[in-house]
Amino acid sequence: MEQTKNKILPGQMMWMLVLFLMASVLLSLLAGRYPISLASVVNALLGRSEDEQIIHIIYQVRMPRIFAAILVGGALSVSGAAYQGMFKNPLVSPDLLGASSGASFGAVLGIVLSVGIGGTKMMAFLFGLLAVMLTWFIAARIGKGNNTVFLLVLGGILVSGLFQSLITLMKYTADTDNKLPEITFWLMGSLNKATYRDVLGMVVPFSMCIGVLVICSNKINILSLGEDEAKALGVNTRLLQAVITISATVLTSYSISITGTIGWIGLIVPHLTRMIMGPNFKHVIPGSLLLGAVYLLLMDDLCRSLITIEIPLGITTSLVGIPFLIFLMSRRESSW
Repeated sequence: MEQTKNKILPGQMMWMLVLFLMASVLLSLLAGRYPISLASVVNALLGRSEDEQIIHIIYQVRMPRIFAAILVGGALSVSGAAYQGMFKNPLVSPDLLGASSGASFGAVLGIVLSVGIGGTKMMAFLFGLLAVMLTWFIAARIGKGNNTVFLLVLGGILVSGLFQSLITLMKYTADTDNKLPEITFWLMGSLNKATYRDVLGMVVPFSMCIGVLVICSNKINILSLGEDEAKALGVNTRLLQAVITISATVLTSYSISITGTIGWIGLIVPHLTRMIMGPNFKHVIPGSLLLGAVYLLLMDDLCRSLITIEIPLGITTSLVGIPFLIFLMSRRESSW
């Protein structure tokens, strides 16, 4: 009885994550190669600072990165959580159906064709959507409506392999002096090119897709029991799978178009959320949103602060994510 009283409820944990997010935002305003004191940050935010350099760094350099990290971290984590519920597998990530590989190829093609930053981001987004559509087409043609989940995974593997091969081909034929370094850096992921325009452009699709997944959270709970059980309980599994896939694909593709390839967030954050908040997707979806935002903010702070040059974000998330995954796999008592 005493153990139940001392246990932190999901609602309380949610508020703790909100406070943690606020603290992470403040830390991100302070962190970086150019040191800024807490008093200077507060004065700049209140409009009392007269130091133009500090104002520029806070509002034009760090603030867009912070907003982008919150949106991208939350989007990738929620996408991973939704897919893990849909596929009934805690080791599923947002790139399972090929969105990441497709978006990466779109960006690489944009760089090679010199379509500019805006054009590159648009191509990344569109090819991410195209990759998942191709995955669904393959699953539908092969399965004809049967064994959808397994065939989606198989189609995702095929489509990912196709686009990874095309990326390798583009890198092999790219100009080694200009294009190849730009492609390599983009594929490693970074928030250093995030702008207010990117953030504003993501707000609407982000809000709509997150809202849809929150509304569907109860049905995702049922779907996570298994496709046959969900059908027996009256859930239209094909429609629900399509809604989850569309929402998660838009979130993933848009995120990658802004930051480049950033792995592991959509894999480890939802699992960590379930560990601290339980398996109910009514809590997992918003919890993953908050925890993913915090996680990416802290990872970006490390990238900007550890050494004199900025470390690509994809490297940091991998170095942290791989040991964490090993830890999860070593836990004998862990289960879905």
